[in-house]
Formats: sequence, C-alpha cells, structure tokens
Amino acid sequence: MDMFRKRLIRYPLFLISLLLLVAAIFLFLWNIWIAIGYVLVAIGGLFYVWKMEQIAYAETEKHIEKLSFRMKKVGEEAFLELPIGIILINKDYNIEWANPFILNILEKDSLIGEELFTISEDLYSVMHPEEKRELTVTIGERKYRTYYKETEKLLYFFDVTEQVEIETQYFADRTVLAVLFIDNYDELTQAMDDQTRSLTNTMVTSIVNEWAAHYGIYVKRVSSDRFLAVLNESILAELELKKFEILDTIRERTLQKNMSLTLSIGVGAGSSSLVELGELAQSSLDLVLGRGGDQVAIKQPSGKLRFYGGKTNPVEKRTRVRARVISHALRDLIQESDQVFVMGHKQPDMDAIGAAIGVRKMAQMNKVDGYIVVNFDDLHGSVQRLMNEIKGKSDFYQRFISPEEALSKMTPKSLLIIVDTHKPSMTIDDRLFNKIDKIVVIDHHRRGEEFVTNPTLVYMEPYASSTAELVTELLEYQPKSEKITPLEATALLSGIIVDTKSFTLRTGARTFEAASYLRTHGADTILVQQLLKEDVDTYIERSKIVQTVEFAFPGIAIAHGEDRRNYDSVIIAQTADILLTMKDVSASFVIAHRADGLIGISARSLGETNVQLVMEKLGGGGHLTNAAAQVEAHSIDEAKKYLIDAIAQVIEGSNE
Repeated sequence: MDMFRKRLIRYPLFLISLLLLVAAIFLFLWNIWIAIGYVLVAIGGLFYVWKMEQIAYAETEKHIEKLSFRMKKVGEEAFLELPIGIILINKDYNIEWANPFILNILEKDSLIGEELFTISEDLYSVMHPEEKRELTVTIGERKYRTYYKETEKLLYFFDVTEQVEIETQYFADRTVLAVLFIDNYDELTQAMDDQTRSLTNTMVTSIVNEWAAHYGIYVKRVSSDRFLAVLNESILAELELKKFEILDTIRERTLQKNMSLTLSIGVGAGSSSLVELGELAQSSLDLVLGRGGDQVAIKQPSGKLRFYGGKTNPVEKRTRVRARVISHALRDLIQESDQVFVMGHKQPDMDAIGAAIGVRKMAQMNKVDGYIVVNFDDLHGSVQRLMNEIKGKSDFYQRFISPEEALSKMTPKSLLIIVDTHKPSMTIDDRLFNKIDKIVVIDHHRRGEEFVTNPTLVYMEPYASSTAELVTELLEYQPKSEKITPLEATALLSGIIVDTKSFTLRTGARTFEAASYLRTHGADTILVQQLLKEDVDTYIERSKIVQTVEFAFPGIAIAHGEDRRNYDSVIIAQTADILLTMKDVSASFVIAHRADGLIGISARSLGETNVQLVMEKLGGGGHLTNAAAQVEAHSIDEAKKYLIDAIAQVIEGSNE
C-alpha cells in the first residue's frame, strides 16, 4: 500500500520526458520544422500518458480504500460472528471482554468482571508458563481446544467436539489381542480317562465362551490349553474395570468339580500392527507364567505393564522334565565358556550364597573355572559365618572374588549366571552385564517389570521355595565327575531352610526331595544350626521393632524402626517373619531406614493378602507371601503412608 502511494511509476516517465527534450534540442539544430512537429507530438503523447497515470492512481486509490473498508468490516464480522470463542482478560484473570460466540456457549449476556476460572478450572493449566499453552476443556457438553496468547492476554476457544469423538472412537476401536493359557491343564488331565478329560475340556471352553460372549469378544481355542481372543480397547477397559473376573470364575467353578485349574492371560494393546500385538500378547503371557500364573498382564509397545490377579500361590509342577531340560542347556552353555561368574543380589542372604556355591559347583563338574562375585563388605551374620567356615575348611575360598576382579578376568567367551534375583539394579554390580553377552538367570521370585536384557537362558519357577532348591535340582543332572562336598551341600541346605523358615512356609514335595538329596551328600544339619544362630543384640533389636506394631487393617500388622537410624535388611526381614507367627496376624510389614539412604519395607503373608502386589505398587516385588521394596521417603511416617495407601488399593482391588 505504501509502495503504491509513493507513485514510483512517475520516475520512468520523468526519464522519458527528459530524453524527449534532449531529442527535440538536437532536432532544432538539424531542422526547425521537423523539430516543431516532433515537439507537438511529444507534448501530446506525454500529456496523455501523465493523464492516464493520474486517472489510474485515482481509481486504484479509490479501490484500495473500498477494499480496506470491506476487509475491516469482514474482520469485525469474523471477530464477532465466527464460531470461535474469544476472551480478553486482565492481569488478575478477570474477564474484560468476550465475543458473542463464547457468550452463547455459556448462555450469558455478559462475562465482564467475572473470574476466568468460573468457566472451567482446567483453564488454570493454560495460564502458567510452566504448563501447556493449549489444552482441551469441557464446557457444557462440548469440547473446546483452548489457546492462550500471553502478550495480548487473549484466549481462543475452538469447538473440537466432533474431532474428540472421532479420536475417542478410533482409540476405543483399536484391536487388542490376548492369549489365554490354562496353567496346569496338562498336569491335571494326564491322569484322567477320556470321558473325564472331554468333560473338563467342555467345561473350560464353556466358561471362556460365556465370558467372551458377555463382553463381545471373539475367542478361539487353538490347543488343549490355549485360547486366542480378539477384542478392542473399549472392551479391554471394561475388563480392567471388572479386574478380569474370569480368573476367579474359572478357579471357583473348577474347584467345585474337585479340580484346581487357573487361567493366565497375556494381552497386547496400543499398536496398529497385528504382528506387534501378537508379540506383545505372547511376551505378556511369558511374563505372567514367570510370575506364577493365575494373572493377567497387559503390555503396551512402550513396555508399560499392568497386572491383575495373582491372588493364589503358584501351583507346584509335578514333572522334573523342565529341570532336566534346563540343566542340560546350562551344561552346554558352561562347556562352551572359558569361565563362569556367579552373582547374587546386594547384601546376599543364605539362599543367594548357597545357590551361588551350587552353580560354581556345576562349573567345576563341567571342568570350567567358576567364580562367585561378592562384595566382601556386605557379608554379615550367618553369611559371614559360612564364609569363615569355607575359608577354614575348604580350598575354594579363593573362588570368591570382588566385582573389580571379575571385570578384569572376564572375556567375550565368559558366562554370567545371576541367582536369587532377576533385576539388574539389585545385583552386586551391574557393570558386569556390559562385559558379557551370555547371561543366565536362575530365580524363584515372581518376575517383575525390570528384567535382565536379552538373557540367554532363564529358569524362573515361583513355585520353588528357594533358589537353592532350584540349583539343587539342576545339580542332579550335571556330569558326575565331581561330587558335591558336605560343606557345599550344607550351604545349599542352609539356603532352603532360611527361605522356608525351617520348612514351614512355601514348602512343597520338591523342597523335601531337594533337602533329601543334599542330606545324602553330607549336608550337616548341626552346622546349619550353628550358621543360623543369632546374637543377643540382634534379638533385642528385633524386639524393639516388634514393640511398635499396630494394625492398619484387620489382620495386617505394621511395625517400624527408629527414625534416623539404619537397620540391616536381614533384621527387617526377620522381624516381619516374627510378626507373622503372632495371633490374629495374617500379613506383616516392617519399615526401617537402610544404609543406602532408602527406606526398606519387608512384607510377609500367610496367603490371604498378596504382599507381592503391595510391594510392586511401591517399586518392589517378590512372592505372594514374601516380598520387599525400597522407597525414597523423608521419614518413616511418610513411607508408612505410602505403604497404607498401597495396601488399601490391593485390598480394594481384591474385593471388587
């Protein structure tokens, strides 16, 4: 507009006029009559051109003024009539002006002087720099995308109701795949006759089909113990709301027929790729089975997991086939390695040390050098007494090495075996994972979300009483070139006794078989008792913690140590065990400060309360009856509040 009003076209006209004048002068010098004729024609032409430029300028100016007026009018019309809400506020978040559209939305004649947040409290988020500058708010029954321009203090509201509905429908209709697995079907039906097995198949299929029909799920039985289900996100949300009651239904209805069938479900969701959904579903099922079954795991492409169920103890398997297969696979891995390194969890207990000693024995049986990685500063109590016994009576004490020694000895052909844990963060030193490609996990805890990345072999059996029990079974199928020494057998038996509380908790037939095997190889029960003895000071410390006990819920006891005082994790665990032996206590929790700056919580249960689920909500894990967690909190009271909230959530979930 400004460039036009400068009338730049006149500059070429001036130049042309000047050139015509110069030409006229030269013509006058040559021929006066021709020059006069040329001047007359030139003056006429210039007059016409300048006149046309004047007319064009005037008409264009008039057009611009008319167009400017129309644009201003259209802008005002748009500002007032377009379906966009506009609000002008002041620094105190009071409304100074609102256009008719937003007034119509709120069904008000005026908003001037009202506080902005009376429209929607959600608008608080969009008003602050640390929050988002746009969000979707609900006004009445409509959804509006809101933008805030801080400089002008203007808010814009765009109606996106239909868009939100389409997005919601899209996500609700996304496909979800699930794999349903009957945990103990083969073990239960192998002794049945054909008629009973057929009736059992019919009953299970009927239960699953009734459940699927109720929710509108397509389900297909693909083998005797496996179903494939196809559903969508909206159905999955409804199933989660009902806590997957199919788990309770199939357990209770089969129990009425004197059977104990349980169901495990792996769900893949959150992806548009059917292949990825299938992989997620199978991965979820593997995770559920690793946690003992009778549960549901829902996995997203991001790796996020949600669990439901897990209210029963895992069922002990009746076959040794899996132990034999794992033992042979482990034998092959050991023989292919130049060295074997065994590592347990931080502040190892008798189960971790006993299992590590057993695995080192496997390496010796296969003529391969084996080393046990320990932090010598973390050995206390019974573990330290066992180490003293080994140092005085055995020649393999030098096989215990520090993490630094292990790092210096490792080669690309070495094998790392993790025992009594599957979480890298809980191992003695996670630097070892970066130096070795072949990793084996042997554990009896239910699998948690954190897990060793790409392990070569995994042997996780939550039904087992201890990792020492699992290792003892594996030892039975190793080469017999080397016999288990009495001290090694005693270490393994000590691990079993500690984790079963002298064969009173989590004890199955396989536990006694493992103990019998160790006794036949010279395990010394007297030495076990000497190793597990405790001093008077430890007993007094536990008694002081027991004195703080209180019942947050019926049957659930919570005790705690002193604030600003660190306790050994063994004392915390032992105190939880003692509380569980008391009358009217079905679950016990003990809270105390740890030397690493965290607050430790040890949990025990007789089975009515799933303490594993409680501890998982606090970032820990374990078994249904034996679990623990470490939380970041400023005080015991704060950690206690977290614990009570987690217990309440689990109790509420189990009652729904």
